[in-house]
Amino acid sequence: QRKIQKFMILALLVILLLYKFNIQSVNYVIFVIIVCFSLQGGEHCYYHGKVHDIPKSYVALSTCHGLHGMFFDGNHTYMIEPGGENTTSVSIVDHYIKQSKYRLYQYCKIYVCHHVISRNPRSVADETKYIELMVINDHLMKHRLSVGQTNNYAKSVVNMADLYFKEQLNTRIVLVAMETWAADNRFNINDDPMVTLREFMKYRRDFIKEKCDSVHLFSGNRFHSNWGGASYMGGVCSLTKGGGVNEYGKTEEMAITLAQSLGQNIGIFSDKKRILNGECSCFLFTLLYFSCAFYLPKRFSDCNVEEYHDFLNSGGGACLFNKPSKLLDPPECGNGFVEAGEECDCGSPAECAREGENCCKKCMLTQGAKCSDGLCCKNCQLEFMGVLCREAVNDCDIPEMCTGNSSQCPPNLHKMDGYTCEKDQGRCFNGRCKTKDRQCKYLWGEKATSADKFCYEKLNIEGTEKGNCGRDRDTWIQCKKQDVHCGYLLCSNISPAPRLGELQGGLTSFSVAQHSASLDCSGGHVLIDGDTDLGYVEDGTACGTDRICFNHKCLPVQEFNFSTCPGTNERVICSGHGVCSNELRCVCDLGWAGEDCNSTSPLSYLLVRPTAKTSGMPNFHIC
Repeated sequence: QRKIQKFMILALLVILLLYKFNIQSVNYVIFVIIVCFSLQGGEHCYYHGKVHDIPKSYVALSTCHGLHGMFFDGNHTYMIEPGGENTTSVSIVDHYIKQSKYRLYQYCKIYVCHHVISRNPRSVADETKYIELMVINDHLMKHRLSVGQTNNYAKSVVNMADLYFKEQLNTRIVLVAMETWAADNRFNINDDPMVTLREFMKYRRDFIKEKCDSVHLFSGNRFHSNWGGASYMGGVCSLTKGGGVNEYGKTEEMAITLAQSLGQNIGIFSDKKRILNGECSCFLFTLLYFSCAFYLPKRFSDCNVEEYHDFLNSGGGACLFNKPSKLLDPPECGNGFVEAGEECDCGSPAECAREGENCCKKCMLTQGAKCSDGLCCKNCQLEFMGVLCREAVNDCDIPEMCTGNSSQCPPNLHKMDGYTCEKDQGRCFNGRCKTKDRQCKYLWGEKATSADKFCYEKLNIEGTEKGNCGRDRDTWIQCKKQDVHCGYLLCSNISPAPRLGELQGGLTSFSVAQHSASLDCSGGHVLIDGDTDLGYVEDGTACGTDRICFNHKCLPVQEFNFSTCPGTNERVICSGHGVCSNELRCVCDLGWAGEDCNSTSPLSYLLVRPTAKTSGMPNFHIC
């Protein structure tokens, strides 16, 4: 461990030397590379750091088979690449250092912003998130490199992308599994990245058993795409949408492609209109952001960060709040994750100095300490059972409380599908409150609202471009009378262009007269993820009393056969003393305990939450 730390200092001092002497035009330099190996046999050669005395700088380096990575000195980004073939553990190798060719447009502005962090409990912005990532390298990647080189290359890409996310989004990309196809591809890799993505997600569903939040394919193919990849918007945590495909390139290029595709997975869509209108001025965040868009941006704009937080606050990304317990590489003290043989791990020396140093030394708890980090750890001691550690972000979320026996806040749970939300205007579906109003605002801006119900009743029954229940080849499908609220999404006060996606055709604006008033019934077919049309009412949206939209049909809730928790019947859920979570476990009200919340207790069982209102419970038969 001491050798590894000493090498880290050496590596960063080399970069510092280049910076201090302003050697920016040099074609190559000679480094002495010392690669350190752990006792377990795994190669620990991926590092993050900063340039000395430059607070806004950052460094991402890999020493696997040569030194390569990048560093940002507060003004420019520099790439480091090995230029020689010698890969011995101690060698003299030519390395190239060059300033990144990707520059910001002249209209880009730099904002230095400040954010006051709230404490106890933390907001979604303050709590560290974790994307548990699995990478699959296809046969074309292995064909370009050996299996070992392919795996090291993939780790370097993830290490660099992790730096972008850690520095700007308070989110870590944690590599938990990797698969390399040495013999042949497991499915056809198409030149169209969306076609490949759909096939890749089928492969994930049927064959990948590892637990992860997102799976990404690294392909040696060249896709017919502007940015060399594809991913599903907001798909993280989903078995069928949590993934992306990325084409081979230089480490920097592929790291940025991965950051972009993972960004889409976590709800970042880059509102181009806001950026061009100069609306992305930073006012909430402590870090440095560039408010601009470019093919290969190095920074997320503050609008991107806002989109991410909106995604989390709407109930998306629930899986990101669970800290990984198992990583791909062997256990290593100092990586920030408590692994086998460790009592604690506060991270690098610099990270430990900021938080946890008094409680944790060399991955062992100090005398008298019960914990070193986590939302349920305070002054090296565990918080009491029932202390709120994570607030509910919406009507479909469940607040989490400390258990009294762990420093970590419990897994992020939400209510099971079917609960009513937002004053009975919507229904909970995958932790999000689905309403037509929310969909209109998401697609067309904050001023947009769902159109009057008369618009739906008048237009969606006609089966035209301005109102329908989908399309069968070239024919618009008429909605049945009972399904009109599950067809084409009709809104009022929409913007001239959608906030995300690509508008197909023009806007469909129509005015309907009712009682001497003119009703605005507008919409548009907006494609995202290749073939998903956001211009329709989403599945899970309420469409009447005890009815939910699914596949453009308004169905009784009873037909969904929602699974449920113990202590539930036609009248009550969890014996009337709790809510049923997405894990089908009762989360009991204060003073109640047991699997069905039917036992009284001075303290609640495991999770404690404020007393729930009974009006939010689903009113349906459970089969």
